[in-house]
Amino acid sequence: MNDKTQNKLVLIVLLWLAAFASLAAPPTLPANLNWQTNDTDPAFADPNAKRGGRFRTYTPGFPLTLRQIGPDANNTFANYLRANSLSLVSIHPNTLNPIPELATHWAFDPDGKTVYFRLDPDARWSDGAPVTADDYLFTMEFMRSKFILDPFSNNYYGEILKDVVKYDDYTIAVAAADAKPNYELLFQVAIGPTPRHFHKLDENWVKNYNWRVEPNTGPYQISEVRKGKYVEFARVEDWWGSDKRFYRHRFNVDYVRVKIIRDQNAAYSYFAKGELDSFGLVMPRLWYKKAQGRPFENGYIGRIKFYNDVPQSPQGFFLNTGDPILADRNVRLGLAYAINVDKVIRTVLRNDYERLQTMNEGFGDYSNRDIHARPFDIAKANQHFDNAGWQTRGPDGIRTRNGERLSLRVTYYSQDHTSRLVVFKQEALKAGVELTLQYLDPSAAYKQIMEKKHQIALMAWAGGGLTPRYWEHFHSDNANKPATNNITNTADPLMDREIIAYQKATTKEERVRLARELELMVHESAVFIPTYKIPYTREAFWRWIRLPQGYATRTSTEIVEPFGTSSGGLFWIDEDVKTEVQRARPLGEKFDPIEILDETWRVGAQPQISGGGAP
Repeated sequence: MNDKTQNKLVLIVLLWLAAFASLAAPPTLPANLNWQTNDTDPAFADPNAKRGGRFRTYTPGFPLTLRQIGPDANNTFANYLRANSLSLVSIHPNTLNPIPELATHWAFDPDGKTVYFRLDPDARWSDGAPVTADDYLFTMEFMRSKFILDPFSNNYYGEILKDVVKYDDYTIAVAAADAKPNYELLFQVAIGPTPRHFHKLDENWVKNYNWRVEPNTGPYQISEVRKGKYVEFARVEDWWGSDKRFYRHRFNVDYVRVKIIRDQNAAYSYFAKGELDSFGLVMPRLWYKKAQGRPFENGYIGRIKFYNDVPQSPQGFFLNTGDPILADRNVRLGLAYAINVDKVIRTVLRNDYERLQTMNEGFGDYSNRDIHARPFDIAKANQHFDNAGWQTRGPDGIRTRNGERLSLRVTYYSQDHTSRLVVFKQEALKAGVELTLQYLDPSAAYKQIMEKKHQIALMAWAGGGLTPRYWEHFHSDNANKPATNNITNTADPLMDREIIAYQKATTKEERVRLARELELMVHESAVFIPTYKIPYTREAFWRWIRLPQGYATRTSTEIVEPFGTSSGGLFWIDEDVKTEVQRARPLGEKFDPIEILDETWRVGAQPQISGGGAP
């Protein structure tokens, strides 16, 4: 080999090594980033809290899976699992400022799309493995995988979020597809990790992981599953977050047992016997008729009504436009005027609830306060049904068209809604429409609705978030396919364009304008008939359940809430008081009654706090 050839080979090798080194080298973190954190907002837990005990609660249906992703995963029980899966940052429940969660610091890129995060090196999975940048890289791989059979996750992590970049084991950047105001962007990209060491992604993933307990990052982990009977969570031993500023003195009970009790009346009987520790009393029937009598008068059980300040759950009738009858907007408008919400509020609900005006209320500037729900108006209902061709009536008064009756099935999953639906049904008959009522177990109802086999669903989506969400509920990408949240099967090209513009808008002013326009489009489409909103929570609890000073937080949707890193886990169990109550009950001995009203966070009212014997 001559010198010239040898020099060429050396040059090629050097170039190859340089190229390899550049590929292998980690990206360089931008200089002069303005790192932020929040270690000044007030802690909101009670330092008097005691550790220990088993908290007992219930859910009406056994989960169809323990997965949080994929078929049948978006069920009620999944809320327990998600509440124990932390994100990069969270929201302070009173100030609404960002607070650390799995990240200790964050910094914004000038592009308006990217946020840098310093991960907490203390963070651990419940199996003891460290949480590192690789788990966030795996989140993107996992959520985009075809094997998880989850179109919503595939879309969100493929279209809304664009990339995760690892700088070292504890520094990452998460990039969104479109620029947003910093506050919104921070929470949009504040994803959670996925344990790479636990999952094997292949065509059998859904089946193989249906009942496997995934490691999580929160204070509790599933410790026992008795199918059809209960699921129990145990507090993670030496949980890594116990001494962090916003977690200290929280998540105090050792175990949380979630019993499966399908009937609410039966569940209340368990509670009244002391076999459940707390019970939600939002429904007027429970507050006025059940939560009365000697256990309350003797102070064994307390009651609290606590006003909060949160976005309202979109609660109402969701109309499936994939149904041939409901595909006609005139029919949907006729139904909107034939649903007598005010009468249900006035009679069945004892004027405790308020009329929900739009799908998205409580989002501040983003809510369109110029829209009002359509009132009960038989003349207008008749006009729209006539325009749709349902002009004749049969002997029973029900409208017909070409021999078909105007009869529509309403699917629901809470027996407490039956008395309301009976009134809705009776009033709708005046307009010549028959509502047939289909009560299903929550799991069965959920399955039917998510498979888009319903006609009308009476239900509520969980509230929350910083801004209204339109893409998941109304974009055509999510229509006419199972396991997406577009349960009205809305597929409107004009709305699609507006939704994409809303997603891409970079200023708050533009996003507010588009959100209000989209809310008007939803209203005009008449695919959702809003019913009522509840600006408070009400609960009963046994005396041994102790509440913190202030009882709860601005954003608490439950008072005795075991999970949830934003405002859950504030209560504790006093075993000494429990022993005292159990001794006093058979003897008829009395304590001071506990009756609490707290209006500190009531919107538009002068705050009031009253009550006696409060724990």
